[in-house]
Amino acid sequence: MSRGANLLAIHGGPKARATPLPGRFAFGEAELAAVQEVFAYYKAKGVDFGYQGHFEELYCQAFVEHLGVGGFADAVATGTGSLFVALAALQLPKGSHVVVSPITDPGTVNAIILNNLTPVLMDSMPGQYNAGPEQLRARLTPQTRAVVIVHSAGKAAPIEEMAALAHQRGVKVLEDCSQSHGAKWHGKPIGTFGDLAAFSTMYRKNHATGGCGGVIFTRDENLYRLTRAHADRGKPFWQDGYNDKDPKQFLFPALNWNLDELSAAIGISTLGKLDNVNRRRREFLRTLAGELQARGSSCTLQPVDDGDAPFFCPVFVGRARVACSAREFGEAVGAEGVAVNPHYDYVVSEWDYARPYCADGFNTPNAVAVRDASFNLLFNENFGAPEARDIATAIVKVEEHFARV
Repeated sequence: MSRGANLLAIHGGPKARATPLPGRFAFGEAELAAVQEVFAYYKAKGVDFGYQGHFEELYCQAFVEHLGVGGFADAVATGTGSLFVALAALQLPKGSHVVVSPITDPGTVNAIILNNLTPVLMDSMPGQYNAGPEQLRARLTPQTRAVVIVHSAGKAAPIEEMAALAHQRGVKVLEDCSQSHGAKWHGKPIGTFGDLAAFSTMYRKNHATGGCGGVIFTRDENLYRLTRAHADRGKPFWQDGYNDKDPKQFLFPALNWNLDELSAAIGISTLGKLDNVNRRRREFLRTLAGELQARGSSCTLQPVDDGDAPFFCPVFVGRARVACSAREFGEAVGAEGVAVNPHYDYVVSEWDYARPYCADGFNTPNAVAVRDASFNLLFNENFGAPEARDIATAIVKVEEHFARV
């Protein structure tokens, strides 16, 4: 067993990072000013603020402009809500098959189930969290009416080919961009390839509107109208003579998924920072990768591309050189004062509650393997060279302790 300064913190030794890691503080003075602007605006008008108002309109316009391809956006209360509403707007027949990526948040799969649709799991590409065209092609069925393609951890899935494959068969495409705000595929923003795109804007995302939030984007005006209606109790806001005080005019049963004006104002502010946030996150990961390489570590990160929008970072453990699992390795790194998720339990095929709703008992061995080969580093745009050095120190310390002899 290691002794002294080399004794792992998980065994009682000193931490490699003794001081707290930098906080993110995504909501600062600019966001406070944005909220105050909402109060001032509505006070001057002599009314209380609500939803579907002036600031949501500005926010949705800014969101569309940021994507840069034209289209329509609607802000909703949660990221899960954005997925649920987007699927509802597709108006698919009950029981339709919806092929879905294998590593994702429960909100993605739950939105399929609660729309009375049937999830069909596809596997990920070998060594990656995202699915690819071959995995999608293998799981399309005669009953497939839609696919939900997840862009995981800030990495764009190969969406262009996947969307083309689906559209050739008349299958609708919903992009789940919740973990990858601002990511690009071959220079084009994700969220602009499918029929619809859903974004979570909860507080930990690279672009956030507050505690919870979401956005739905489409370039199809009819889908936009249906999205708005499904997000607000079935209201046909586009029809001549529409009266939102007359439920007899409403089109169908739907819930209230509206985002409030305060959150929309925060979203305007944080959206303006998104490109810089992503740039700083990429810079940090490149610095960390360099530190690991310079120290001869067998742990690696996926190459960082200029189109990435890193949310968390999978660290792949060099299992040939250590006598422990990636989970044990990650737990030991976490004890060294580094923020990690040592075991990413977001592999859908392992969720007992979801299995009965899926079309079949398909397992996803690639997804399980990539998860089991890595632990996830949690970080933010305020991490820099000192944090990269300390995190690399922690990883190398753990690697040396578990080294095969």
